[in-house]
Amino acid sequence: MLRSYIPRKYRPWVTLLLIIITVLLWFGQQQGWLYYSGNVAMTNQPGLYQVTKFVDGDTIQVDMNGTPERIRFIGVDTPETHKPNAPVQCYGPEASAYTKKQIGTQRVRLEADSLSTNRDRYKRLLRYVYLPDGTNINQEIIQGGYGFYYPYFPFTKSTAFSQAGKHARENKQGLWRSCTPTATDEGGYISNDLLIPQM
Repeated sequence: MLRSYIPRKYRPWVTLLLIIITVLLWFGQQQGWLYYSGNVAMTNQPGLYQVTKFVDGDTIQVDMNGTPERIRFIGVDTPETHKPNAPVQCYGPEASAYTKKQIGTQRVRLEADSLSTNRDRYKRLLRYVYLPDGTNINQEIIQGGYGFYYPYFPFTKSTAFSQAGKHARENKQGLWRSCTPTATDEGGYISNDLLIPQM
């Protein structure tokens, strides 16, 4: 159909152009520059990144254009599992397993927050972490009771995250059912230490 509208002398160039566009779209999708929502190709801002390591429930490592970067989830705090000189906390292993299961082998989209700093004191990038379908993993962790709302620094989604934490607490989701969280003076919570049976 389209060929009948294109003069014969331009047809090879149009064919070549279509091939180039197809290859670029395919390559962009493979590299995480593009992802598909329905039948529409959408560019990622700032992009989709492959997770290379799950550190714990609120921290992952991604391959950011060839550079490994640790990502600390904004607005959520999961019980400790790998903090130096500190015991494993109640529901820490479950939180780590939940984050790993939710992300799986999917690439993630990272989003900074205008009210937050770019990095924390450990030099980790502070980001919201999204799945390709738009799921905000930070909020899902709080909503499911795998972590706490983190009120100690300002961030734009603070109200929504606080409500998610209240919902999990009132409905005894996850750690609210299995652990004994302690309230802090700043309005947050910490989990209790996980008691390891003595052999």
